[in-house]
Amino acid sequence: MTGQMGFLERPGENGAVELPSVLGRINASVRARIEKITLLGLDVDGVMTDGRLYYHDDGTETKAFDVRDGHGIKLLQRAGIEVFVISGRRCPMVAKRCEDLGISEIVQGAADKVAPLEALLSRKAVDREHAAFMGDDVVDLPVMKRVGFAVAVADASELLFNTAHYTTVCPGGRGAVREVAELILGVQGKWQGVAGSYFQ
Repeated sequence: MTGQMGFLERPGENGAVELPSVLGRINASVRARIEKITLLGLDVDGVMTDGRLYYHDDGTETKAFDVRDGHGIKLLQRAGIEVFVISGRRCPMVAKRCEDLGISEIVQGAADKVAPLEALLSRKAVDREHAAFMGDDVVDLPVMKRVGFAVAVADASELLFNTAHYTTVCPGGRGAVREVAELILGVQGKWQGVAGSYFQ
């Protein structure tokens, strides 16, 4: 066991599937918001990564992505929750990571994240209350204010905390996405269906 909330590594009694521990961190109001979610949006730097950029002599950059976050995204997709990405920066590595994870809805270089969000919702005929977004800095505030479930990562700018409906235990790039994936799946009663086989 890692001892971190949001990661499941052992079955419950008699081989039963243990529910995500983060379910105990939300109230009825937040639970009602999560029940409606069909789309989860992610920022990249500071959410899918820890926010650090590694520059090389040839001018390229690298980022580190957490494989457990990636598995959380896959679990959401299996349960019918679509994941999309809106990032303020551009990086070929982000496109590659999204391709590996099967994320087809990706916008990079978005100075204004609201426009691509609203375009996506309109194209898919999804109401705002059915969308969630995870952010880490003030550039994410406008889009967080326009979704039904807004999430700030644990190490986000403190200016996001009053807007967020949920603040993760895990920091960005180190399990925050996985935590929210487990939270959504647990609240919507889909955890057993997508993860039950791992506990057999």
